[in-house]
Amino acid sequence: MRQTDVVIAGGGLAGSLAAAMLGRAGIDAVMVDPHEVYPAEFRCEKLDGVQMKTLAKTGLVDAVLRNSTHDRESWVARFGHIVEKRPGDQQGVMYDTLVNTVRSQIPSRTEVVNAKVTDIKTGPERQTVVLSNGDEISARLVVIASGLNPGLTKKLGIDRKVVSPSHSVSIGFDAIPVGRDKFRFPALTYYAERASDRMAYITLFPIGSTMRANLFRYTDLNDPWLKQFRDAPQDTLYALWPGLKKLMGDFTVTDFIPIRPVDLYDTVGYRQDGIVLVGDAFATACPASGTGARKVLVDVERLCNAHIPQWLVTPGMGEAKIASFYSDEEKVANDAWCRNKAFQLRSFCTDPSLPWVAARWAKFAMHAAKGALRSVTSPVSSSYNGVEEDAQEEARKWVQSTSARG
Repeated sequence: MRQTDVVIAGGGLAGSLAAAMLGRAGIDAVMVDPHEVYPAEFRCEKLDGVQMKTLAKTGLVDAVLRNSTHDRESWVARFGHIVEKRPGDQQGVMYDTLVNTVRSQIPSRTEVVNAKVTDIKTGPERQTVVLSNGDEISARLVVIASGLNPGLTKKLGIDRKVVSPSHSVSIGFDAIPVGRDKFRFPALTYYAERASDRMAYITLFPIGSTMRANLFRYTDLNDPWLKQFRDAPQDTLYALWPGLKKLMGDFTVTDFIPIRPVDLYDTVGYRQDGIVLVGDAFATACPASGTGARKVLVDVERLCNAHIPQWLVTPGMGEAKIASFYSDEEKVANDAWCRNKAFQLRSFCTDPSLPWVAARWAKFAMHAAKGALRSVTSPVSSSYNGVEEDAQEEARKWVQSTSARG
């Protein structure tokens, strides 16, 4: 039977990050995932400045910068009007590219097994990990990074408590301008115009030479609007937000449009000997609030930098030892912030009561004031004609400088 210190069950963003970090730290680890190359999947498609700072702590930021697209400048709009043009701080990258980029940083000494973990026999010292190919691995610790798939955690007696069913729906597509080479904006975020829209916003951002769009709606999969949008995206979108047409103009969508609902849930019964849950395996975040990748990054960074190296120094891998991760101050604070942001954004976008109406107007008044001030003190060029290498160097310097400031 293969012996190792750590088995990582799952090879999405969380699992691949853990494998790369542990391997680069010299810790004996095995990642188990059925995909030799991670396939296309509609998940996180951009990383913001805060997430890039956390990524810098993993040691993998340069690789991601090389394989993503810096937005350079982002326009903020509502009711058909641009209220702010601000310097960009986001990196656009398709999820499969992000995962495979992280995987490229896994050292050769870290074994990657293309199979599934089908069962785990746990104990306070060592765990026996059963694979779909019939092999078994003995490990001191199993990191469960199986994402939204509940199969493995259910076998371990871990349940999911849904706290907000169908909290939001995410829609992703490539927007192709009609009758011109490119859109007039380098990147754009257009916010909902009315609470009754049941929308959060649409964000358009570059990934390579493509303008990618993410649209977020507060509804469930039975909403007929979703089918209407998939059948006729431009007409459906502009019927809802006529002002957006002034900024986007005519566009077309040629590929199938993925639509992904998200339940917000917590896990129950996860405190066990020999296993630790990270990312969506532990709890979900809302994509509309942009916190999914942040949650994964903080979980894995804290686990692999602060906890696993210490756990391996002393004998045993009991529940009491592993509990230190779940009580980690940064993780606890981040989990709470992500959950609060999910509910706060939904109320901000959909609540018709006077306090939230006032909050919406205050937000865009603030954007307008910042935009006016910036245009006078430090105008941002909207030409967006710089060389991509220059953009990535700007992003790298920004990440390094903000990470140094903490």
